[in-house]
Amino acid sequence: MGQKIIKVLIVEDSPIVTLILKRILASSPEIEVVGTAGNGLEALELMPKVQPDVICTDLHMSRMNGLELTQTVMATDPKPILVISASVQEENQENVFKLLEAGAVDIFPKPAAGLKSDYDRAARELIGKIKILSGVSVFTHRHPKTNQKKNQRPLQNDRLQRGGPSHDHRKSYKIIAIGASTGGPQALYNICSQLPASLPVPVICVQHISEGFLQGLVDWLASKCQLPFRIALAGELPKPGTIYFPPERSHLLLNEQGKFVYSHAPAEGGHRPSVTVMMKSVAQYYGKRTVGVLLTGMGRDGAEGMQAIARAGGFTIAQDEETCVVFGMPKEAIALDAVQKILPISAIAPLLSRLIINCS
Repeated sequence: MGQKIIKVLIVEDSPIVTLILKRILASSPEIEVVGTAGNGLEALELMPKVQPDVICTDLHMSRMNGLELTQTVMATDPKPILVISASVQEENQENVFKLLEAGAVDIFPKPAAGLKSDYDRAARELIGKIKILSGVSVFTHRHPKTNQKKNQRPLQNDRLQRGGPSHDHRKSYKIIAIGASTGGPQALYNICSQLPASLPVPVICVQHISEGFLQGLVDWLASKCQLPFRIALAGELPKPGTIYFPPERSHLLLNEQGKFVYSHAPAEGGHRPSVTVMMKSVAQYYGKRTVGVLLTGMGRDGAEGMQAIARAGGFTIAQDEETCVVFGMPKEAIALDAVQKILPISAIAPLLSRLIINCS
């Protein structure tokens, strides 16, 4: 039997951008553009006829914009939604993350018919995202504290920690290292919005995100949470109660003094910044005082980083399959026997608070 064709609906009011997107997607034998719509209302009319597997939507459109479309789709007939936006405008950045809050899964910058090398790279990345999104879990929309109803079930799949680190009051955790990919912005919001303003340790996050959207992610999370968020500066010491991200295109490490260092070493597993690179560096400096958290995402980035933290005597937590958009990265870490707790997303922040505050 042949491979299942991924049916895509494009919602975009620019004929030129629509043409570029159609041309890119037509280059993949596994993808078929089953319809195009100039606004959200046209998309809603088309959906029952074309039954898309993935929706690619613009932000600003007449009659019904991308946010209204996302809210309607996620409330009535949930589908994986990819937001395709010009990333350069600050107003767009804010609106993009409103769409993620409403249930869209991922974001991608609008491709342009410029340099062939840039076009080819954008085409590869877009096709890759569509393939990932075609297999993700979507939920009838809820407030972005994801899957509250699911998360209220008994934690039957909660892995018992070996050696009881959360009850070892002799151990004082000094840092939290978090990695995420597809579905990560919403998962990070869920965790970080529950952390107390008095958190006595720094947090370092690596989130795989399309180039041009990192500052928007940082600003969006900062507007939603009590803790400050910032892009780490080379040479600074991580401060308690602050959440740091690496800059785009750079790995983030700690040097012998525990200060941030940028690295332009090759991508690790296709990613720069890499979760594994960051976690290995944190584990090397902080050792058993490290808490590692691996969230939703495709691939295996972070699995070996979690293994490094576990081997150093730190504590490791993975998001469970039911609340992951893509159960890839956590699954790989679990397969390495590098995870001590497997939890639904809503249970991770309370455990972090207990680990850090009770043991500090």
